[in-house]
Order: sequence, then C-alpha cells, then structure tokens
Amino acid sequence: MSGRAELWSPSSPRSTVMGTLTMPCFNRVAANLIVAAIAAMTALTAGRAQADPLPADFVYLRDIDPSIQQDIRYAGANNFVGRRLAGYEAAECIVRRAVGLALRQAQRELAQRQLSLKMLDCYRPQRAVDDIYAWAQDGNETPAQRRYNPSFSKTELFRLGYVATRSGHSSGAAVDLTLVDLRATKGPSFDSRRAYADCTAAEPLRAPEASVDMGTGYDCSDAKAHAASRAITPQQRRWRETLLAAMSSAGFKNYRLEWWHFSLPGIARASYDFPIVAKSKN
Repeated sequence: MSGRAELWSPSSPRSTVMGTLTMPCFNRVAANLIVAAIAAMTALTAGRAQADPLPADFVYLRDIDPSIQQDIRYAGANNFVGRRLAGYEAAECIVRRAVGLALRQAQRELAQRQLSLKMLDCYRPQRAVDDIYAWAQDGNETPAQRRYNPSFSKTELFRLGYVATRSGHSSGAAVDLTLVDLRATKGPSFDSRRAYADCTAAEPLRAPEASVDMGTGYDCSDAKAHAASRAITPQQRRWRETLLAAMSSAGFKNYRLEWWHFSLPGIARASYDFPIVAKSKN
C-alpha cells in the first residue's frame, strides 16, 4: 500500500505523522469527537421527546385552554373500577387538536355565564379499554363498584352498550365532561373510605363530584343517566341542556346513554395505546 492510503497499526512507528498530530494523539481526538457527537445526538433526541412526546395531532388540553378544569377519574380510585386504569400514568387530559380547539370554543361561551367545563376523561389508551373488559369479566363486584350500576351486574355493561371493547376515547375524539358553577361554594371532597349511596341517589347522598347536579353521578350506568331521561328534576334538566347546547354549538355530538359523553365528528377512529404521562415542564 502506498503512502497516504496506508493505515496506522500497532506495529507502525509511533512517530508516524498525519498532519500535525501523531497517530495516538489523533486517535484520542477522534474518539473524543465521536463521544461528543453521540452525547449531542442523545441530548437532541431527548429534547425532542420532551418537547413533543405525543403522536401527531394530539395535544395536552392545558396547552389549548388552561382554564378548563380537569378531574381525570381513571387516573385514581374514584371510578367504577375502584383503582387507576392501565395506561393512566398521570391525571392529564389529552385530545386531538381539533377537539381541544372545539372545547375552548365551548368554554368561552360558558365563561360568560360564570360556568366552566370540567374534564372527567379524554384520550383513553386501548390498554385501559382492555383493562375495563377484563374487570367486567372477573366475577368480582364490590358494593363500592355496584354504586355505578345499581340495577344490574357489571357483566351486563357490554351487552347494554355502556362499555365496549373499542372506544372513541382511544382515538382522541371523545371526551367525558360536566359543568362547574364558578359562583358555587366548594363542596366536600371524595372519601374512598365512606359508603356513599348509588349514583342515582339525591346529590347529598352520592359521591361528591364538585360540579353541578346533573341528576346522576358520572359513569352511572342507569336509565336515569340517559341524556334525555325525564326521571330528573327541572333544574337538573336545565343543567344537562346547558351542557348539551354549549357542546353542540362547538360541533360535538352527545351519546344518548350518557349525558357526559361527547365526540367530535370527522376525526379518524383509529385506536391508540400510548400511555398518558405528565406534561413536561420544559
């Protein structure tokens, strides 16, 4: 091999020169450059992951409208399963961008009346949907869980259409929500040790939700929770109509079996399974 094409090897004279650097010195410089490049690429990748951890078109609702209240129930124990669902690593509302913008529109309309939306569930990972299915089939049902479906067993939830093996929530297009009267005094907090009445009972008896009285609690699988139910008081009917009007004007459609469930038409229904994690502070 001739001159400039010759490679340095351990048997080569240590005084072999490449430019102004001896070969051992050159090797150390090259190694340091490689380490620095890898470190820079790692930092860049981590920075991108922190800045944009969500799939395309998904957003944290707080970034769209931080004034909308959130109480993501499946991130804790205050729900019909009685524990945190799989994939809910943080109590954050994540939605498609179009959904977030539509929610902001509804919130602005309600704010003029001293009202606020309160998010109860937003994007739901498919693993959480699978978790619900497994729970419904496990043969166990505690009194606390039965509060949410007082008229039938939880094994009937799928047959009656209250839950399914696929959910619009997993596409980021569906949300569960209620209203908060910003002029009202703060009520009691949920106490997991207390034996509350079932979700169809009068508001003072059922689990507190720090929101207006819609006639039933959230996630109540009962005919009284159907959007058009007449088994509620005139005031409860007005609250449901207020929520429906605000959401409808922003383009949402209500699910007839649940006064709290709305979806935005026109969004692809593909299911996602990424976990819900806390929004980076960076």
